[in-house]
Amino acid sequence: MAHLRPAAHLPPTSTRARIGLFGGSFDPPHRGHLHVAEVAMRRLNLDQVWWFPTPGNPLKEAPSDYEARLGAVRILTGNNRAFEVSDIEQRLHLRYTVDLVRLLRKHCPHAKLTWIMGGDSLMTFHHWKDWKALAHLVPVAVVARPGFELAARVSPFAKAFRQNRLPDRGARILPGHETPAWIYLPAPLNPLSSTAIRNAL
Repeated sequence: MAHLRPAAHLPPTSTRARIGLFGGSFDPPHRGHLHVAEVAMRRLNLDQVWWFPTPGNPLKEAPSDYEARLGAVRILTGNNRAFEVSDIEQRLHLRYTVDLVRLLRKHCPHAKLTWIMGGDSLMTFHHWKDWKALAHLVPVAVVARPGFELAARVSPFAKAFRQNRLPDRGARILPGHETPAWIYLPAPLNPLSSTAIRNAL
C-alpha cells in the first residue's frame, strides 16, 4: 500500500513508532479535542498522534463541509510536529473506524497503534460497526471528559471488556499490548464540546 503516500498522508510502512489514532467528526475541532490528544500522547508515551477527520458519522447528523473541517484540524494541530492530520478516510471512501484500523494494521504492521477517544465517545462505542472486533484489533485509550466520568464503569464497552482494563498507572504499556486491552485516563477536564460551540454559533 506504499502507493498511497504521500497524498493520503499515512505513516511509513516500515515505522515501528508508537502511534495514537484519533478519529472523529471534529465539527468543529476545538481545545477539548486537543486536550484529549495531548493527554494521551503524554500518558501513553506516544511518538505521534494521527488525526482522522471523518467524512461522515453514521451515528450523527451530517457534519459540515469536510474540507473546512480538515483545514480547521490542521490549524488546531499545526504547532505540534508530533501531530499529523490524514484525509485517508475521504480519499478511500471509508466510513467505519474498524475499516480504517484494518487498513492501518496492514499498511504499518510494525507500528504500535492505539485508538484514542474521549469518555463521551465511550458511551456510544457499542453502536459502532463491529465494535467488539475493533477492540480486538487495537488497544483503546479513553481520556476523561466532563459529564462522562461514569463511562468507564457503566458503558456497554466497559462492561463487555471489564477483564481487559489496565490500571491507569500502566498507561505506557498499552501501545503494543495484546488485545483486547483498554485504559481510562483521568485528567484535568476541559469542558469544551463541538455541540456547545455549534449551539453558540
